[in-house]
Amino acid sequence: MIDSALADRWIVVCCGAGGVGKTTVSAAVALGLAKLGHRAVVVTIDPARRLGSALGLDHLGDEPRRVSPESIDDAGLTVPGELWALQLDAKATFDRLVARNAPTPQDRERILENRIYRHLSGAVAGAQEYMAVERLHELVEDGRFERIVLDTPPSRNALDFLEAPERITRFIEGKALRLLTQPATGGNIAARALHMGGAAVLSVLERITGAQMLRDVADFLGAFDGMYDGFAERAGEVRELLRSDDAAFVVVTAPDPGPTEEALALAERLGKEAYPLQGVVLNRVHGAPPVGDPAPHELRAILADAGARHPDDLAARAAETLDELRALAQHDGQAREALTAALGSPLLGQVPALPDEPVDLHGLARVTAALRT
Repeated sequence: MIDSALADRWIVVCCGAGGVGKTTVSAAVALGLAKLGHRAVVVTIDPARRLGSALGLDHLGDEPRRVSPESIDDAGLTVPGELWALQLDAKATFDRLVARNAPTPQDRERILENRIYRHLSGAVAGAQEYMAVERLHELVEDGRFERIVLDTPPSRNALDFLEAPERITRFIEGKALRLLTQPATGGNIAARALHMGGAAVLSVLERITGAQMLRDVADFLGAFDGMYDGFAERAGEVRELLRSDDAAFVVVTAPDPGPTEEALALAERLGKEAYPLQGVVLNRVHGAPPVGDPAPHELRAILADAGARHPDDLAARAAETLDELRALAQHDGQAREALTAALGSPLLGQVPALPDEPVDLHGLARVTAALRT
């Protein structure tokens, strides 16, 4: 099902609550697109670096790296296209954004060396989400890849990355910062009082706050003058692209109340804001045990015939385990039905709960196969 829904989309954005397997599903989608013959890249924000290990890459950084054809062959996979991956480096992406938009080389160096900028580029709320959007923009401009899969940053609100450019721009333009550095005008008594005494007041405040913090703020804001329009323009271009027919959003969830509620909220918000939602993938779904519902005495007889040393005890524990598996399957089935009913449409895909987390290409291939059925 995932093939027909995503095969003709240039950009696939996987979003959802934290801990639902979003990174794994993103990689599996990219692998599926590569199996269709496309040059596909998956952009991950997962700090645990599990994806690199799963793809057989000893290091995953800011520049795209190709999964070697030899690794794919060793996993017994047939992939006519190419599979690439990269790990978002928010700081490096922000540096490139500054270098691209700075009016002069001198302005560029002023910003990159500024202590306020170095804090902003790595620590301010929204910086990582903003850089995920910017990295997507760079990959689109690069033109090397026929399909781009974005694993969105983990955040309390899974669509925060769509609003991040506006939040960062508001911070940079914020009145609180400018109140500290700009001369008072008009009737702003508080601002006039702040700047009364000029350098002397500034010197006192610097001693209170430590070193040259205020001068750094002033220099930072001065260097950023004239760059806001470029930031806003790029954010607008990405937003337009993500609302176009070239993009597709996939909400990833798990059969638990919290993630399911967030998935429904995400789906509703995407619809309201005109983003192209292709559907919901339900991950880690437990199926019913394949052995039916044998009675304990039947299990004992089977185990005794197999030569088990303590068939009675083993049969009791096996029956208890089967009961637990049936309860899990019933719970997940009910969650699937409730999710489908609330969405008003079938699921885009369903991935079974695997015995172990997919930690190599074999595991990812199993997830891809499930998404393609």
